Amino acid sequence: MKRIVICADDYNIAPGVSKAIRDLVAKGRLNATSVMTIFPGLEHEAKALADTPSPAPIQIGLHLTLSGGFSPLVSPPMVTSDGKLPDMMALLSPLSLFRVSRSSVALEIEAQIGAFERAFGRPPDYVDGHQHCHLMPAIRKTFVQTVAKLAPKAWVRQCAPARKSALISADNKTRVIGTLSLGLERLAKRAGLGVNPSFSGAYEFAGKERFSDLFPRFLDELTDGGVVMVHPGMIDDVLRARDKLVERREEEYSLLASEAFHDAMKGAGATLA
Repeated sequence: MKRIVICADDYNIAPGVSKAIRDLVAKGRLNATSVMTIFPGLEHEAKALADTPSPAPIQIGLHLTLSGGFSPLVSPPMVTSDGKLPDMMALLSPLSLFRVSRSSVALEIEAQIGAFERAFGRPPDYVDGHQHCHLMPAIRKTFVQTVAKLAPKAWVRQCAPARKSALISADNKTRVIGTLSLGLERLAKRAGLGVNPSFSGAYEFAGKERFSDLFPRFLDELTDGGVVMVHPGMIDDVLRARDKLVERREEEYSLLASEAFHDAMKGAGATLA
């Protein structure tokens, strides 16, 4: 039986998302969650998570946020008209290699790691990125260097399948983040940081496929030690104001909280690591 990590992204993006994640932690459906430290309420949500009993050991990571139009803690990675974090497409553009300030990236990563440490009393177990910002060519070298300096025992999330040849036939989103992950993985290993051996969970949120059909496939794609990314949540006004990913979160939460979760895990021969 393969031992896997089921990681819920976006803890602290909104109260309803945090509540849903804690509920799934208590039910033993998750063993990792990535925390956004740029929003108010971090200390309250951190304590609530720390106080949540879990039948499985839970890893708590930093969900580094360098995009999305939010206010940075100290500095955006590139100059923007309003001083807020840029759109993801701006970071993905080849021009970002010339527009991104490495020093600003390092300062913001340091600030977000520092906020995590103050809230949880320790460094993150791992670090990943909101909208996969940590994979971007203009970001990833500084990302790896800064994490290796401030959280050397943390692992970093790469977003490619175990068989890299599978990227050829993958959907566009999976192919893009999987290809970008190849560069991150090389840098991370050189810096002595751990990386997950396989990844799944990316899909087009605006697509028509149901999460109940997708989740078993995500589990099947993982190797031992692999990570599946999920985005469960309960909808509230804060979430609607901050993110476009809304209804899908409740769909994911419903599946993960149901008995269908156990059926999918059993069918894939998987258990939480």
